[in-house]
Amino acid sequence: MSPRDKRNETASELRPVEFARWAWRQLTSMRTALLLLLLLAVAAVPGSFIPQRGVDARAVQAYYLDHPKLAPVLEKLGGFSVFSSVWFSAIYLLLMISLIGCILPRTKVYAQALKARPPKAPRNFARMPASERFETDASVTEVLEAGRRALGRARIDVVQEGDAGELRAEKGYLREAGNLVFHICVVVALVGVAAAALWGYRGNVIVVEGDGFSNTLSQYDEFSSGAMFDAQSDLEPWSLQLEDVLTRFYVEGTQRGAPKLFRATGTYREARADDDGDFKIEVNHPLSVGGEDVFLVGQGYAPVIRVTDASGKVAFDGPVPFLPADSTYTSTGVVKVPDADGDQLGFQGFFLPTAFSSSPDEPSVSVFPGALNPRIGMNLWTGDLGLDEGVSQSVYSLDTSNMTQVKDGDGNFRVDIGPGESQELPGGGTIEFVELKQFARFQIGHTPVPWLPLFGVGLGILGLTASLIVRPRRTWIRARAEGSRTVVEVAALDRVPRDDLPAELDDLMSRLHAELGEQEKEKA
Repeated sequence: MSPRDKRNETASELRPVEFARWAWRQLTSMRTALLLLLLLAVAAVPGSFIPQRGVDARAVQAYYLDHPKLAPVLEKLGGFSVFSSVWFSAIYLLLMISLIGCILPRTKVYAQALKARPPKAPRNFARMPASERFETDASVTEVLEAGRRALGRARIDVVQEGDAGELRAEKGYLREAGNLVFHICVVVALVGVAAAALWGYRGNVIVVEGDGFSNTLSQYDEFSSGAMFDAQSDLEPWSLQLEDVLTRFYVEGTQRGAPKLFRATGTYREARADDDGDFKIEVNHPLSVGGEDVFLVGQGYAPVIRVTDASGKVAFDGPVPFLPADSTYTSTGVVKVPDADGDQLGFQGFFLPTAFSSSPDEPSVSVFPGALNPRIGMNLWTGDLGLDEGVSQSVYSLDTSNMTQVKDGDGNFRVDIGPGESQELPGGGTIEFVELKQFARFQIGHTPVPWLPLFGVGLGILGLTASLIVRPRRTWIRARAEGSRTVVEVAALDRVPRDDLPAELDDLMSRLHAELGEQEKEKA
């Protein structure tokens, strides 16, 4: 075959088994594992600045309103559920497989290295990175014993034949052990995070002062769980009663209006408990009950509103949570009155904790988050609320597609009332601001084996530290008798190249000479 024919000859195709082996070797290489780890970190970035449905569904709805064209695209790409998306899960699983494929063969090699003895000395010490040679009056046996003591804690083999002998030493086995521990702990941490995602859950609920909450699926405002969690049977039975929500804000200085204290107090009861327990939940100080944690993640105002229809019947009476929209707690909310005489009523508007208007013609705004001058301003709609169609609706939004906005002589009718005030409605009836209550927004979650990722990360840091600090080194001491003197050769080799090897060898030579000097003194 001519050289040209050899160049044009193509390699034979891999058979399925050979291709599978090649793919497995590529996947389980350390380079691939590092690439997948970097890719996982990059893939997690969108979940940090795009609102996630499992964390805050209301923020996702707001994102749809603010970005009506971009939001559907992100929905198709899994942008609102990054950590449960197909592509993120694929990277996660490939990383775990790659790490396990790296760890198993390296563990086998390390186990064989632990059983092996230090290798024999090379023939020419002059070719080693660091070596020394000297003569002494001590015997070959004395030199080798001094070398054993000078090397200290290391695996040592001594081979002596007649007037010549060799000491072989190796240390630093903990370096590879630390490396393996680090990679194993990465897998442990990934398994812990995966277990939390599969068997854990997270839910949000708003509870008004004086009301309670039972840990059942129907009482959650937002709820998301892992694929292996059964919300119907796995939720722990417990309940709580919210008695008071205490809020404090800074009233002066550069932090005026910033939160100073949020605290929710009340009682709770577990399924098998005979008595109620008291709770005090603050930010970063959750309540642990029934194997689950209850966090205080938000607070707001819930005015008690009473609506009477044209016949004088009370059609609605109860607290209505208004959700804060800015730092001054300007809050949005709706009141749905399906049982009014005649058309159904729907109110939509704002709650201002501290209402202020620079002039009678200017609309009021909230200037402080505390309830110093609370007022409610809402528009009125009549028609069909859509509650009779059997389709679930959010209690925080009003569907006005089948409703008509009520007008008066000056244009759109507007409710403007404060605590204890009432206002007549066009066509009869009244709306009254009875009193002001507060609500607490709780996030309730269950994370199985929460200690596992923490344990993996902590132990992994120790393993990584050991792999960086421990120095794997091989040392040889060769001694042979030449007349009345003993010629000693010493060489050292770092398995991980370092610049301090000559200095380390000088230190070893000092200890070796000191040991030989003490022997000479004992003989004298």
